[in-house]
Order: sequence, then structure tokens, then C-alpha cells
Amino acid sequence: MKYRYLGSSGLLMSRITLGTMTFGAEAWGCDEKTAHQIMKTYVDAGGNSIDCGDVYAGGRSEEIIGTFLPQVDRDELIIATKYSLPKKGGPTGFGASRKTVMKACEASLKRLGTDHIDLYYLHVPDPVTPYEEILGALDDLVRQGKVRYVGSSSLFGWQVAKARGVSDRLNLPRMVAGQYIYSLIHRELEREILPAAIDSGMGITCFSPLGGGVLTGKYKKRERPEGSRAAYRTGVDGPRFWHERGFQVADVVEKVSKESGISIPELAISWPLGRRVVSSVIIGVKNLEQLNANLVPADRDLPEDVWASLEEQTRPAEEYMTWYNKFNYQRFFDASEFHNSDVELI
Repeated sequence: MKYRYLGSSGLLMSRITLGTMTFGAEAWGCDEKTAHQIMKTYVDAGGNSIDCGDVYAGGRSEEIIGTFLPQVDRDELIIATKYSLPKKGGPTGFGASRKTVMKACEASLKRLGTDHIDLYYLHVPDPVTPYEEILGALDDLVRQGKVRYVGSSSLFGWQVAKARGVSDRLNLPRMVAGQYIYSLIHRELEREILPAAIDSGMGITCFSPLGGGVLTGKYKKRERPEGSRAAYRTGVDGPRFWHERGFQVADVVEKVSKESGISIPELAISWPLGRRVVSSVIIGVKNLEQLNANLVPADRDLPEDVWASLEEQTRPAEEYMTWYNKFNYQRFFDASEFHNSDVELI
């Protein structure tokens, strides 16, 4: 297993993170016994990053992690979870207000059976609560020892920059992680979010590298078999992956797989790791067979020509702002023998 630092922090994270949305999801996931086997195999393989959310399986996923932790060295693991999506509890059951985050953190700690959360994410943007309140509440949790690092999920680029500015102005914790959907299908992050993350010292942890199964080679007929995750989660995953671009990308990956001899899932999981701003790719599995197959990219890089072929053939069309500013940036870069590659538009 290879490791990467999480953004500008000193936290070393395995470049494959184990996602746990399947844990306790009876209809399409796995039970507690299987989840424990998956976590044990992952940890034995050198993985140290386990990702969850307080809404996964209605909180059951956190509970399953909690019953597993006594079996391993807790201090060797990075346990991440999230807050702010709706749960039971009325009008204060969602969002990022001080009241909500304090309540959510205590509940997650109880379910996880631990005294601290290593990485605590704002699950979705809160357009109402000021960042001074959001980051101030997270600062209190950090100072109380209940949270080690803070991050966010799905913030726009301007929100990433704003959060960084508030943190620096008020001496509050910086968000060192940004969790986003980033794959060969979804590359809109490259326009503004990845440059904003680099500028803010935020490491990207990306989910759904397999596009809800579209980038596994299982759905060549573009049908959702009864009983599959794709069939069960049509309302959630369908609009994200089950569209013409998704299957056009799948065709490209299948073609590159045949040319390179590298499996379709390995290509899809490995590709985001070609971006240095990506700290870890999150994989979600429901059995050991899937886990073992998806751990291959943990310590094996794609050949540069294969990575470049995927990049070129799945690159979204650039709109005017991106094209024009790349053109203008190049003038500055060409004027000097060396330049900081972090300021390039990806």
C-alpha cells in the first residue's frame, strides 16, 4: 500500500480509502460479519483510512465500524465521517449550525465507539450558516480533542477559497480535505475546484471512481439487472452515471483495457491517482472478492501512456474561460526557465 499526505497536513493516508456506505445497507450492501471481514482484510493489506457518514444506513455503518475498532489498533487508523445531511430530529437535524454540528459529532462518537474522529467532513454546503460559525464550531471540537482534522464535501471553488480566508483571518482550522465525485466520467472539478484545492492546501479524496458500476464492464447492455445496486439505487446513481456520457466513457475505458491488458476497474480506480492533488480514492465494496480486486491500484501505478490515453479520450470540452486563461497563463510560464506547476490550470 502506498501513502500520500492529506493536502497540506502532515497526515499520511493510504491512497485507497475504504468506503462504508454498503455496511448495514440490507437491500444492496453487506451485513456486520461481512463488513468486519472486509475491514480486517483492508487493514491487513496496509490500508489505514476508513470513510463513513452519519447518514449511511441510518447510522448503522458507523455502528459497524464501532464494533470492529476493538479488534485493531485504533491509533493506526484514520476514521472519517460526515455531518449536515438530513436525519431524524426536526429542523435542527440537518445543516452546519453550531447546534447541529455539536449534536452530530457526539452522536457519531457514540456510534463509532471512539473518543475522537480523525477527519470530520461538512457533508454538503450550507448556504445559510456563516463560515465563521461553521469553522468556529469545528475549532471548538478540535480544541476539545473530539476531532483531529476538518474537511468538506462538494463545496464550489469559491466556497473553498472563502473557507480558507475565514480560517486564516480568525486563526481557525483549515479544511485540509475535500471529498468529491471525481472520475473519468465526472471531470468538472478540473475547471475550478482542483486549482482552488491546490491553492488552499486541500487534498482531494474522491468517491465513485467506478461510476456506480458503469466503469466495471458489467453493464454492456446498458440494463440494470434486478437485485443489483444499479437497480436498487436508480433514483440516486442513475442521474449521476447512467447517461450517454457515462457510457461513452465506459466504451473508451473498455477499449484502453483491451489495448493495455489492464482491467477496466483498475483503470478507473487508478486514473484519479494520476493527479497529485488527489490524496486518496474511496472504494465501496460488499464482499471480499470486490475488495481484493479493487485494492490492486493501492501500490501499482498506471503506465504514463495509458493514463494519458484515458485523459485525452475522456477530456470534457473546454469552455471559453478555461481555454482563454490557459492561453494567457502560458505567456507567463514561457517567460521563465522554471515555474510553479501548482498554479497551472489542470
